[in-house]
Amino acid sequence: MSSWTAFQAIVAKDMKTYYLKPPNISWGLIFPFAWMLMFYLRSQTPLDIRELLPGVMAMSILFGTTSMLAVTITFERRSRSFERLLLAPLELSLLMLAKTGGAILFGILNAFVPVLVAAFLVDLSGVSWPAVIGSIFLIAATSTFLGLFISVAVHEVFEAQTFSNFFRFPMLFLCGLFIPIGNLPVYLRPLSYILPLTYGADILKTAINKEGALPPWISFSVLFFFSGVSFFSTYGISNANGCFE
Repeated sequence: MSSWTAFQAIVAKDMKTYYLKPPNISWGLIFPFAWMLMFYLRSQTPLDIRELLPGVMAMSILFGTTSMLAVTITFERRSRSFERLLLAPLELSLLMLAKTGGAILFGILNAFVPVLVAAFLVDLSGVSWPAVIGSIFLIAATSTFLGLFISVAVHEVFEAQTFSNFFRFPMLFLCGLFIPIGNLPVYLRPLSYILPLTYGADILKTAINKEGALPPWISFSVLFFFSGVSFFSTYGISNANGCFE
């Protein structure tokens, strides 16, 4: 019970303190809308909101979660407030889950912002909501653990954001959101299939527009695998190198 209380307290504190920080608002909410709108205006095609929705949702989750971790981890490491948590009788794995729990929740909330906007503009009947919700959660989890991996390696917010972009922007262009994977050069396609966002975006496309290229069970399985590997890899590195100290 004490561990659960500590978990709740850490998540609640991060939500209260960091959710409305400028980097989270700009990268997690404003940027995905602006980027996708720019893409469609540049392509001079009619704006199909329903077709646009999977991309905006995936981008909102990816940028929101990684930005959230960049803020929470780097701010607290710089102010050395992590020392109080490290002195508490908590397992490192529980501390990591508590710090990532708020970011996962933030990513999930970010994903439903474009859904609410789209609901007022187009008919969303026929959407497979269980698949959408499952995909949102797993994209948020994999993106959060990626953000954690990046954040423990730097000491400043701008360093974490810059480092994150080396992962985020290649993922956007290789995961099939803008360019179908089948239209990519042959030598780039293997890279697409080692990116977790590829599978999350494909589930969203299938659930919303029936346009996915992979069976959903394969995509869900791969996302579960990526979530576990990224969490335990970050845990091992942090535990061995003392990255949180």
